[in-house]
Amino acid sequence: MAQASAFDHSASRQARYDQLDLQCPALLSDADPVANQANFVAMVRMAFGWHWVGFYRVVHGELVLGPFQGPVACTRLFKGKGVCAEAWVRNEAVVVPNVDDYPGHVVCSAESRSELVLPVRDEQGHVHAVFDVDSTAIGDFDQQDADRFQRLIDAVGSCFIDNAKSPHV
Repeated sequence: MAQASAFDHSASRQARYDQLDLQCPALLSDADPVANQANFVAMVRMAFGWHWVGFYRVVHGELVLGPFQGPVACTRLFKGKGVCAEAWVRNEAVVVPNVDDYPGHVVCSAESRSELVLPVRDEQGHVHAVFDVDSTAIGDFDQQDADRFQRLIDAVGSCFIDNAKSPHV
């Protein structure tokens, strides 16, 4: 059953994070992690209107495109190159205020100006996916965004993981 989500776009960014915190547990209750990822992406895009919002899943030692909203994206990303790979390998959030200043940035959309990527971890701390957000505005993300999203993803992250599969498969 679909759940209605509403966001007050005149509210502060922090208030919209608070709305996400309240709405996510009810919406992300399906047993299918892909369905939960898709609904989370839709909620985040509805709340903030960013250029690109989505997941890359760890599959056979690569990051493979998962559910997303926005323009066409890179299908596969590899260790050692790009913001998503850095968040995956470091197992921590990466905030990039200006993608043009990031060495090795992988350009999936020429309109992206800033980026935030966060790891999606299991209870043992293994990264199974990364959550990627791109904005058309330079400096659109900061450490507060990283902290709020990481706290939310850590709280609901198990619903994004297929427990039958290892991140190293």
